Amino acid sequence: MTISGNTSGNTSASTPASTRESVVVAFDVDGTITRTDCVRPFLERLGGRRSMVLAVARRPVETVVGGVQRDRDRLKQVLVGGVYRGRQVDEVDETGRAFARVVSATMLRADVIGRLRWHQGLGHRTVIVSASMRSYLVPLAESLGIDHVMCTEVAAADGRYLAHLDGGNCRGDEKAVRLRAWMVAEQLGDATLWAYGDSSGDRAMLAAAHHPVWVRGTTVQPVPPEIAS
Repeated sequence: MTISGNTSGNTSASTPASTRESVVVAFDVDGTITRTDCVRPFLERLGGRRSMVLAVARRPVETVVGGVQRDRDRLKQVLVGGVYRGRQVDEVDETGRAFARVVSATMLRADVIGRLRWHQGLGHRTVIVSASMRSYLVPLAESLGIDHVMCTEVAAADGRYLAHLDGGNCRGDEKAVRLRAWMVAEQLGDATLWAYGDSSGDRAMLAAAHHPVWVRGTTVQPVPPEIAS
């Protein structure tokens, strides 16, 4: 989904198109842009802990298999699909907008946001590639002036959410696949790629980048050291 109406960190109209389009910058969210995981707090806000327990209880076999196999994608399908199940899309999106404001106010990493602003100041195309949920990532991206979001989504029909993910969990190899497909579609296949991540789910995306930045356990400088020196 493309983010429009960006407010902060926008590229000025005078920035040449060649500058804007020659560099793409991809950010993970949980543990990278934010200090902590966002999925669980959002699910608790959306349905409470009881809804999370019920989601697991409805699909015990899948939960057990997912746990034994350490299959995060299967477990996420059970938990997220179970909490979203039957809820009106408009109501969930409203909860997502409220949660995005909480994330912006209390959960952002100042160092990574500083680096985001550096990229935006140079007119780079910035994107989120995350296993977190569309419901709050889109308004969060809008507030940060980020151009595009690739993320985990829940299937919906007739204005209500279903009990399964739409397109799979956006982690691991899926991140690199979606990012590459978007870059090609945007005619950015030859762009220089920066990527920021903090977990095993980001390694494929980092491996695909010309400038991979591992942010766990470190403070990201406002300007990359190799450029500042």
